[in-house]
Amino acid sequence: MKPKKKNVIAIILGGGQGSRLYPLTETRSKPAVPIGGKYRLVDIPISNCMNSDIYRMFVLTQFNSASLNAHIKNTYNFSIFSHAFVDILAAEQTPDNPTWFQGTSDAVRQCMPHFLNHEFDYALILSGDQLYQMDFNEMLEAHIQADADISIATLPVNAKDAPEFGILKTNSESCIESFIEKPAAELLPDWESDVSDEMKSQGKHYLASMGIYIFNKKLLVELMKNPNTKDFGKEIIPQAVGHHKILSYQYEGYWTDIGNIDSFFEANIGLTNDIPEFNLFDNDNKIFTRPRLLPPSKFQKTLIEKSLISEGCIIQAQEIHKSVIGIRSRIGEGTVIQNTYVMGNDFYQSIDDMKDDIYNDRQLVGIGERCFINNAIVDKNCRIGNDVHINGGKHLENDSNKLYAIKDGIVVIKKGAVLPNNFTIS
Repeated sequence: MKPKKKNVIAIILGGGQGSRLYPLTETRSKPAVPIGGKYRLVDIPISNCMNSDIYRMFVLTQFNSASLNAHIKNTYNFSIFSHAFVDILAAEQTPDNPTWFQGTSDAVRQCMPHFLNHEFDYALILSGDQLYQMDFNEMLEAHIQADADISIATLPVNAKDAPEFGILKTNSESCIESFIEKPAAELLPDWESDVSDEMKSQGKHYLASMGIYIFNKKLLVELMKNPNTKDFGKEIIPQAVGHHKILSYQYEGYWTDIGNIDSFFEANIGLTNDIPEFNLFDNDNKIFTRPRLLPPSKFQKTLIEKSLISEGCIIQAQEIHKSVIGIRSRIGEGTVIQNTYVMGNDFYQSIDDMKDDIYNDRQLVGIGERCFINNAIVDKNCRIGNDVHINGGKHLENDSNKLYAIKDGIVVIKKGAVLPNNFTIS
């Protein structure tokens, strides 16, 4: 039997300062980072909840939350006659909690009074920086049928990836008997779990925690009374093993943790594949985001291959190959874009503004003429001049300045940066 919708609340953890996603998190929180040309990272867990008929959600954050607040306020407006909501809970100082969030479980602990204002039997705890599509109802049903205290979504992984995760070991009833955080390679033979034949054929014998949890309300309230535990993955879960019934809910679909620039870049460029692992074109798993009243995109003599083009763009480029082009992008004549995520713009320049910029020899909003951009992320509202050459790759050393950062060969042009004509990174 499906759990009643009113019995579940979702708690979406916005993460910390997001330093590994710098400079994309320089002026915004991690859940507010644009993804896929028209979405924000926070849209992924919220959409998974909505597709699972879970409509009461809290988003916990504490850094650079202004753009996140604006996005959620302008996006998730439910009927006044429903109980649905997406509420942002930012860290706040109180007589009992004078500090900011110290970790994932500490964030939940500090916000517990807000959760307890609502009726619920189960708390679904999610991360705000993962890309996946999951029906949480199936996980909730498994949790209830197993009479579990805690359920953890787990992902079969191979020996190469296992040391990057918290690895769980299960018994014949899929209950977790032991847990180890980022095990050394030589320890892995003792940490194999029972997985499907398909996963075995791919060499995936180990179960990694996905950072997706279901807690029974009573237990969650009890665990949150201990102020010395700050993090779910490092303390709450390991300490609960052996003392509570913890179910492993195996998930075999696409899932990636967008924790750094490299994984963020790969996740976006991966959307351009012929059959992408993350399917944006799924009627049953829609990704919801802010509705914008934008015109269709306009092209002029542009060769486009394996790319996603968002709405409202004006493109005169020569070629766009394996790239994601965000909303309101403007790309000039003769420009070539390859393996690049262009986030687009928050506004259009008026004709008068453009004439004024041209008259005063200033760069227009967007990407100019005869540019070459490869292996890069162009953040929002950038002004890139003519004949700019950006060629990212492993030949570049990590670097950071006021205009751009280089991480693992990926060039990130910072939000609102102005690059003059003939600017070069190669």
